[in-house]
Amino acid sequence: MTDRIRVGLIGYGMAGRVFHAPLIQAAPGLELAAIVTSRAEEVAALDPAIRCVASANDLLADPWIQAVAVATPSATHAAIAADALRAGKHVVVDKPFALSLDEARALAALARSSGRQLAVFHNRRFDSDYLSIRAAIEEGLVGRVAHFESHFDRFRPEVRDRWREDGSAGSGVWFDLGPHLVDQALALFGRPLAVSADIVALRPGSGADDWAHVVLRYDGMRAVLHASLNAPDDGSGGSPRFAVHGDKGSLIKRRLDPQESQLIAGKRPGDAGWGVDPDPVEVHDGAGGMTLRSAATGCQERFYRQLADAWASGSAAPISLDEAVAVQEVIEAALVSAREDRVVALPLP
Repeated sequence: MTDRIRVGLIGYGMAGRVFHAPLIQAAPGLELAAIVTSRAEEVAALDPAIRCVASANDLLADPWIQAVAVATPSATHAAIAADALRAGKHVVVDKPFALSLDEARALAALARSSGRQLAVFHNRRFDSDYLSIRAAIEEGLVGRVAHFESHFDRFRPEVRDRWREDGSAGSGVWFDLGPHLVDQALALFGRPLAVSADIVALRPGSGADDWAHVVLRYDGMRAVLHASLNAPDDGSGGSPRFAVHGDKGSLIKRRLDPQESQLIAGKRPGDAGWGVDPDPVEVHDGAGGMTLRSAATGCQERFYRQLADAWASGSAAPISLDEAVAVQEVIEAALVSAREDRVVALPLP
């Protein structure tokens, strides 16, 4: 198809290989045309028509490439995205958007002046667990929400030798999993009034934070966001993925969306069972009754499909630039709160 937008993927580690490449390939309006990586054999196995490119600079200098996806270590996101915008490409950058609010604001301003679209890869907006909880809240099943709790936990008690855990810029669980938690909360409730946080390293020998407990303060409501590398994430022994309490009852969603595990196992959008979540939502009515509500089907492929439409026609991106900057503001406020042991009011200057 000659009318598909040609995308170059920069980085073919966990994020690029597991998430970006298959989800780009699942978007009818996109062609994964080139990948910046040294893993030439893996790229050939994915699709021999995809070019393997030696460097990001080589890719950005190629006028044949119309858009780029940045899936490199977090500390490089903003600089590569800026170079791509200056090269006239549309850009999607993995989370975190940037390492500071100032950096995020500058990148957003550059995107607006460049005439190209910049999006942040908040694929977890399309997870079964979040979609299920959002629908139940919007239907009024728990009434006015007073307490919202969102956990993204993993069980990795041993520190691994990788950049996400080595203490370098952009490492740590808050930069890794925090953007997902914050984006989902802000999509539901908007910007909070203030943020308080405790973000620490609890595993022996850990060079980066591996435990984050963040409270978003709203008028009449609190949203608790928690990420840990010290707890099971399958709902069997750890905390529920979501717990929502309102004046009419409660919602409990115990297990995490299955799409990451499916992608790692080689399943792709459109395959039988794709996105199907067997773990229901528990709806507690406040009088001791409980019913089970089937979980929504996860659909992370919708991110790139909507982005393809935005790049082709100028329609709205799946996550707006203003929303991406707002997520970065809360990420930074939490870091300030944890470092200075105080409540941080929003907006930040």
